[in-house]
Amino acid sequence: MRAFLMLVAVGCYFAFFASFLYLIGFVGNVPGLPLTVNRGPEAPVAIAFAINLVLIGLFGFQHSVMARASFKAKLTRYVPPAIERSIFCLASAAVLVILFLNWKPIPGTVWDFTGSGLGTLMLVLFATGWGIVLISTFLLNHFELFGLAQAWRNLTGKAAPADTFATPGFYRFVRHPIYTGFLLAFWATPTMTYGHLVLAVGMTIYLLIGISYEEADLIERFGERYATYRAKVGMLIPGFGKRS
Repeated sequence: MRAFLMLVAVGCYFAFFASFLYLIGFVGNVPGLPLTVNRGPEAPVAIAFAINLVLIGLFGFQHSVMARASFKAKLTRYVPPAIERSIFCLASAAVLVILFLNWKPIPGTVWDFTGSGLGTLMLVLFATGWGIVLISTFLLNHFELFGLAQAWRNLTGKAAPADTFATPGFYRFVRHPIYTGFLLAFWATPTMTYGHLVLAVGMTIYLLIGISYEEADLIERFGERYATYRAKVGMLIPGFGKRS
């Protein structure tokens, strides 16, 4: 049974990793991909706008609900705790696939810097954003974050380490570098279409809402230590968004 749970965790990890890689291409409108933020089946603007908002809302709902301690407690009544995080990753991958398959491009251009120096800078920032996201997961604990560490401990019979608060690397300068990276990735594009703008604005709103819930959980877990950290370190940009 323990070996089976480890296999489930590995499968969920790679399913999420595949969806994450496609997300990079989707947001970047990479040539050759059949479905991207600017490429796919179109619909009348009002319908496309409504569908895209529902898809963003579905993504935000899944992440926000499944990340809450109360939901985790209910979920582990039905699945072993060792794969609770893996189930979260699998659900995230499924929601992303639903978004990819149903997203409706909205034509029209907000800005277009293609072929210019500014366009090149946008591409550099786009790549930097995804790099920050990936590096930040390892600064925390990549394999814990995506469920492999929990399943491995279950397989080997090792106890979970103590819950500690640390601020390695980027976390010394911003409280949520993963979200900083996502915001860079969503907004830094040489060509901003109306459809891409809907995605960028919608995800920005979700991330800001998600931060409020996440910080409430962190205050509950770490108390004064996190409160002090929050008062000294910016939220998404160094020096900005400190909270007493």
